[in-house]
Amino acid sequence: MSAEFDIAETLDVKGASCPMPVVKTKSATDGLAEGEVLEVLATDPGSMSDIDGWASGTDGVKLLDQVEGEDVYKHYVRKTE
Repeated sequence: MSAEFDIAETLDVKGASCPMPVVKTKSATDGLAEGEVLEVLATDPGSMSDIDGWASGTDGVKLLDQVEGEDVYKHYVRKTE
């Protein structure tokens, strides 16, 4: 399964562990225009639940998809407002 979105920006947080992937994802989405999609590349397995939880509890963002690769976890977040 692979995600196909029009990516506005890619955030590389590989090597970072909790809470940095979420902190950097929030900062990066703050800089997006409404409707733009951020691709986040992480190596921390915890980023799957961390980013999902953050997006679920945060107004103005929507988690579109998460892809668990062999070495990299990809997250796709859209800014909604």
